[in-house]
Amino acid sequence: MPREVFSLKKAFLMKIHRFALAVIVAAASHQVSAQSTPVAPSAQTATAPQAVSRALPASTLISITPDAEISSKHVEVGQKVGFSVVNDITDGGVVVIPRGSQVVATVTWKTGKAVGGKSGKFEVTFEKVNVRGRDYAMRGVHRQEGKGNTVAAVFATWLVSGRSAVMQPGQFVNAFTAEAIPY
Repeated sequence: MPREVFSLKKAFLMKIHRFALAVIVAAASHQVSAQSTPVAPSAQTATAPQAVSRALPASTLISITPDAEISSKHVEVGQKVGFSVVNDITDGGVVVIPRGSQVVATVTWKTGKAVGGKSGKFEVTFEKVNVRGRDYAMRGVHRQEGKGNTVAAVFATWLVSGRSAVMQPGQFVNAFTAEAIPY
C-alpha cells in the first residue's frame, strides 16, 4: 500500500476516533443536564463525517489495442472483440485502471472488399472495461478501412478488388469511460 494512502487512512481514523470521543463526552454531559433542561431534537442528533469517495471522471481518454487480429474478412456484425488497456490510467497518483485491463467491443458495421478497387471496412463500438473484476461502461467507435486499389481498378474494373480492413495487436485506438469509476 502506498505510503500516502496509508497516511490518509490513518489520519481519517484518528478524526473518527476524536469525533467518537466528543460524542461520548457530549452524551454523558447531556444526561446530566437533561434532568434539568429539555433539549431540542435537532441538537441531539450528531452526524458522522462522510468518507471522501474519489472517482475517475466519465469521459476519461483510454488508449487500447486489440488482443488479436481483427479483419473485415473474418468478423461479422454483432461479434464481440477484445482489447487491452495500453497504459495505467491514474488519478491523483492512484492507478484506477491498470494496464492490461480488458475492454469489450462489438462489431457494429462491416463491408467486404469489392470489385472496382473498393476496400473492406468495419466499425467497433466500445462497450465496457473490466477493472479489478467489475465492469464499467465505455463509449467510442473506431472505423478501420482497408486500402483501396483505385489505380489498378481504372484499367481492369472487373478484375481488381480492394484490400480487407485489418487491425493488428499493437495498433492503438482511443476510447472513453462512459461513467465515473470509483477508487
